[in-house]
Amino acid sequence: MSKSKGKSMCLFSSKGGVGKTITAINLAGIYEHLEKRVLLLDLDLSSGGISMALNCSFEKSIYNFVDDYNNNRYKDFKDYVSKYDEFIDILACPKDPRQSNKIDSKYLEILIDKAESNYDIVLIDTNHILDELNIVVLDKVDYILFVLTNDPLALKNMKSLVSILKDSNVTNYKILLNNSREPFKDYFSLFDIKNIIKANIDYTLTSSFYIKNIDSYIMNGQIITLQNKMPTTFNKDYDTLMKIALETIENKEALEKDEEAV
Repeated sequence: MSKSKGKSMCLFSSKGGVGKTITAINLAGIYEHLEKRVLLLDLDLSSGGISMALNCSFEKSIYNFVDDYNNNRYKDFKDYVSKYDEFIDILACPKDPRQSNKIDSKYLEILIDKAESNYDIVLIDTNHILDELNIVVLDKVDYILFVLTNDPLALKNMKSLVSILKDSNVTNYKILLNNSREPFKDYFSLFDIKNIIKANIDYTLTSSFYIKNIDSYIMNGQIITLQNKMPTTFNKDYDTLMKIALETIENKEALEKDEEAV
């Protein structure tokens, strides 16, 4: 029996600075609690920071994968990843931002396929630009998690994005309202936000999840959701992240059962 492929989730936003990278890292920690092998794929090609945030040094990046694959030098996907711990690996963005312009979008589907074949969960961090590379990723992944903050510009941009999704018949997405990113900005109520963006809010991270000493975690390369006190200190937000993770896994298992039945 062949090994089933893992599932991919892309974190995207209509505006920068909403907390996508930290959310991706925290989700990786949740999947580790569930004993799932995770790849953090940093597709914020010009300014990604997953490896830096986790103090993870690397020799090869996404650029090296694409370059080797294009020139028939590719051998093993593991040659391009760096290890964070027993469950979490990282495939970094290029060290030199100029290399991002040399990454052909046609190789991103191959990259995600290879990642899904090696991991249970592939978490993809992106920038907020709806360019060709990100459109390919959004079309390819199994799940999309849009991260949103209670900010007028973010909400207006999200409304436009939701409209595009509806016109394109895209339905495999959920929206996360991240109130922990800017806890003192509460311009609109949840009711108002739904009316503005013309879509439902599926998950919410509360303002209580705002961590004043987040810089110390980043300096030490720590994942907040892997800290012992996380489930009790931030129990509501821990449960929200766990819900996102479990729904992904449950959907994956349901799809596998359907395929076996066929």
